[in-house]
Amino acid sequence: MYNIVIKNIDNIYEYNELIKVFLTPDQFVSYTEADYTEFTGTEQLWDTEQAITIVFNEADFGDKNYIKREIYQGLSQITGKQPAWGILTGVRPVKLAGELYQKLGSDFEVKKKLQEFYLLSEEKAQLLLDTYEYQQEVLGPAPEGGVGLYIGIPFCPTRCLYCSFTSNQKGPEEIQRYLESLFTEISYCGLRMEETGLWPESVYIGGGTPTTLTAQQLDGLIGHIKHSFDLSKTKEFTVEAGRPDTITYEKLEVLKKHGIERISINPQSMKKETLELIGRSHEPADIVKAFQRADWVGIPIVNADVIAGLPEETPEDFAKTMEDILRLDPENITIHTLAVKKASKLMDVAPDYHYKQAETALEMLKIAKTMLAEAGFRPYYLYRQKHMAGAFENVGYCKDNTPSIYNIRIMEEQQTIIALGAGGISKVYFPKENRLERVPNVSNYEVYIQRLDEMIERKEEHLFKEVEKC
Repeated sequence: MYNIVIKNIDNIYEYNELIKVFLTPDQFVSYTEADYTEFTGTEQLWDTEQAITIVFNEADFGDKNYIKREIYQGLSQITGKQPAWGILTGVRPVKLAGELYQKLGSDFEVKKKLQEFYLLSEEKAQLLLDTYEYQQEVLGPAPEGGVGLYIGIPFCPTRCLYCSFTSNQKGPEEIQRYLESLFTEISYCGLRMEETGLWPESVYIGGGTPTTLTAQQLDGLIGHIKHSFDLSKTKEFTVEAGRPDTITYEKLEVLKKHGIERISINPQSMKKETLELIGRSHEPADIVKAFQRADWVGIPIVNADVIAGLPEETPEDFAKTMEDILRLDPENITIHTLAVKKASKLMDVAPDYHYKQAETALEMLKIAKTMLAEAGFRPYYLYRQKHMAGAFENVGYCKDNTPSIYNIRIMEEQQTIIALGAGGISKVYFPKENRLERVPNVSNYEVYIQRLDEMIERKEEHLFKEVEKC
């Protein structure tokens, strides 16, 4: 047990995220100096006869990264661990690599800074550089006036064990009630975007599982989007099909009719027992059929999601999944590391599961990296989450220069994202200050319907009026 005291700070939260990479939550309690002084001698401290007290930042570094370096080095010495991502705990490490590149101007200097100051492993530092440089090579900066447009469909056939997203299991009638409210927000945003000179560089219909909608509902939704927004300059339109058990010829024909060129089919695993364990209502054969249908209908770009570290899977199981997925020939493959999220069923069952899966996940990620490189895939975007197995990462790979524009833009945070529907979080980008302001919708779809006028007013005040000021 450890009492960890960090002096000369006011907020412990950001440092806790790094500490939790080394220690499980039941192994430590962290304090600011003021809190430690207040709680000394009370039951809120570990029994001092059993606990070891460690003090950081006595020198008052005045910079959070120097404090994190001291924590990393101290806890590494105690635990023997050397986490590959060094002191980085944020979601978007590629963004940091880009900022360093703008300052330092060379691969060598950026990689040196990442390894020597931020304490990344050589492999992770190179992964960031490779990803950033590929993004610049194929995409470049966001165009003036271009935004990412996200449309949220918060419904799924079932809820997966690891899922924390806005996801509801409802029938077509209830979904239609939601769509009627969503259409109102779409119409409003389409009008205001036209008036303020904004246009969708990319459109992404996500969820949930958008193909939970009937073919008629999907047709109506996409038709309303095309009617409401000027898509003449749009470079990419994606529909997240996700669950293979929701993908029918009829729905794919709707997507093809509307010119949709990107979809996701997300197997997560090709092992039948795993699919049953995580709450999926389909079998590996259904995944194969979904890919075949997309190919026969003529959808040009398909992404497949796979998760490393799923319960009861071995590296051999994961390698078999990768072989099966590569045989289906998707253009994009995203390798997720299992994250035990607060709102998921897995958190209730095994809150420390991600610690136990660290070594297994690492071996799986190595398998994926090798197999994807041999198949001609390159990493094009990357992000991290809290409570990931081994504190690793999620990486999107593509072949034949088919990266997702929306995925890159949302991670580099240099473009406004306008998010519609329940659970959508718009992010207004202010380039002069290089900052983002969040404008969230409520996540509960029933509350969204009830408070739709409020959601629209939020966008008017904090998004469109702000654009008009610029």
